[in-house]
Amino acid sequence: MGEFVRLEVEAGVGTIRLDRPPVNALNNQVQRELAEAAKEAGERDDVRAVILYGGEKTFAGGADIKEMAAKSYVEINTFGAELQASLASIAELPKPTVAAVTGYALGGGLELAMTADRRVVGDNVKVGQPEIQLGIIPGAGGTQRLTRLVGPSKAKDIVYTGRFVKADEALAIGLVDEVVAPDEVYAAAHKWAAQFANGPAVALKAAKAAIDGGQDLDLRNALKLETQLFTALWATEDQAAGMQSFIENGPGKAEFKGK
Repeated sequence: MGEFVRLEVEAGVGTIRLDRPPVNALNNQVQRELAEAAKEAGERDDVRAVILYGGEKTFAGGADIKEMAAKSYVEINTFGAELQASLASIAELPKPTVAAVTGYALGGGLELAMTADRRVVGDNVKVGQPEIQLGIIPGAGGTQRLTRLVGPSKAKDIVYTGRFVKADEALAIGLVDEVVAPDEVYAAAHKWAAQFANGPAVALKAAKAAIDGGQDLDLRNALKLETQLFTALWATEDQAAGMQSFIENGPGKAEFKGK
């Protein structure tokens, strides 16, 4: 457990909790601890799905600007690579992930939220990539994951202007997936994650690998990837149990072991 980031596990759901008041700024230490928490969540068999959560007040206000401003060009090169790697460790978690976003998710905070498979936000949330107002651009996925979520035109508007995007617009353009009352954010995210607590973990891992990996390939090679992942599941206990349960009892009644 880190000073600012901890992994809490209950009933198959892991919560990666940011706790660096007042706004969970992503400094070097937070980045390292995020990567450590992601590694632990990925390796633990008792974690079947993961929630990213910054607490009731705010998800993450962005990078630690004071820390960044003091860096030299050589230092920022190392920092940038480490920042990308830290967030990639979340994006590459081989399990379903959901960001529970309260208050603000700005700059690096939005980039962190975009590493999740799903984003649940409060109806008073504001998100954005305001880096342009500092004379820089997003450096932890904001130009890439944002474009893949909302398309190049909308991504350019958000990045070029640095404006804050309210919850209703974020939902309309596909940047977030669910909007709820502010005090219901974590519960809504947990409800989504909890449905995988007893699910077929290997198949879920394969589904994520197919969807994410396929985005980097042309259709022909993406379909080959899908076939490889699909057929490999015949080596799992869950495939045998799932199909036998379907034959005997109908759909939706299988008990999976995650093996």
